[in-house]
Amino acid sequence: MKKIVIAAMAIMGVVTAGASKAEDNIKIGVSVGLTGYAATADNGWRDGVMLAADYLNAHGGILNRQIIVQAEDNRSEPQEAVTIYKKLITSDKVDILVNGVLSAGNFAGAPLAVQAEIPMLLGSILPKPPAQEKWAFTPITPPAFEIEKRLEYIRDYTSIKKIAVLSDPSPYGKLQSDIAEKRAESFGLTLVANERYKQDDADLSTQIIKTKEAGAGAILKIGLGGTTLTAAKNIKQLGFDVLLLTSLEDVAVFKPVSEVLGDKFFFVASPPQIYDLLDDSQQKKAIWQFLEPWRAKYGQRDPNWAVRGWDSVMIAAEAMKKAQTTEGAKVRDAIEKLSGLQGAGGIYNFSPTAHFGMTENPLSLMQISGGALVFAK
Repeated sequence: MKKIVIAAMAIMGVVTAGASKAEDNIKIGVSVGLTGYAATADNGWRDGVMLAADYLNAHGGILNRQIIVQAEDNRSEPQEAVTIYKKLITSDKVDILVNGVLSAGNFAGAPLAVQAEIPMLLGSILPKPPAQEKWAFTPITPPAFEIEKRLEYIRDYTSIKKIAVLSDPSPYGKLQSDIAEKRAESFGLTLVANERYKQDDADLSTQIIKTKEAGAGAILKIGLGGTTLTAAKNIKQLGFDVLLLTSLEDVAVFKPVSEVLGDKFFFVASPPQIYDLLDDSQQKKAIWQFLEPWRAKYGQRDPNWAVRGWDSVMIAAEAMKKAQTTEGAKVRDAIEKLSGLQGAGGIYNFSPTAHFGMTENPLSLMQISGGALVFAK
């Protein structure tokens, strides 16, 4: 099993190439929501990309060429993401795209990347048209993994039989909502309500009341940002005795939620977020190779989204080394052949039919007790 070796310095802004000529550089384009609802995730993603690029530059770059990272703020808006895709492809002439979590923006921009034959490593789910998915890969866990961890807990550790879903309208939210609806029965559970909210909603009482009236004992909340705290406050205000189980997110978002709901609140976490709780393993060693320089630069800042950006750059670097070129089609083919690649976020097994690199579920269900993360029991 190969390791993505991660070690060292972080940078701010664009990664420069020292004395190298611009035409000799490898250019990584990054469309990210540095502002707007995706900002928590995408600032981390961008910083992880920068950290990895800086490490590679300090160790000779890729194919003995230095790396430039061009990161642009799409403001968490799909149309703005299209504009950035155009700029990165036509003006900046990037060799590869390593874009953040905005599914709708990545969907909208994907045709441009496909036309230009530029591979994409995305922090979101993949575009569905086969011609677009062919050029898109992701280091994130398949959406079903998050849902399964929550359903497993409800089945194995509670007497709850009726559940509800509360999801945002993003493609990722809809996909996870559909998975929950299809999979609930196989876990001995009945989905009695499936409610939607908007990312900027300041009150979710109407949706939560509907889940209560339907008899749900647990709510699977899907989506990023402050709406998790909004949902928790509404549940408390309504006096609803229900479990709230939510998605992967920056742990800083969860601490005030835990203060509201206490032991009724659960969340999914990735291995880097719970490093100090893990037993010694190859996975833990790989995490530390990333986490040591991350903590040196950012202290205890949550690493969940950064590690995905980091691993994406390392996946791209490994593919370029295998292909011995930055030519888009050859790099795309090389990514499909990467298997057993140990990254900080997990093990990656890509193939022509598996563009989600994670094939083993590395996630854990967690709670916060006394200000510290603990495994859900």
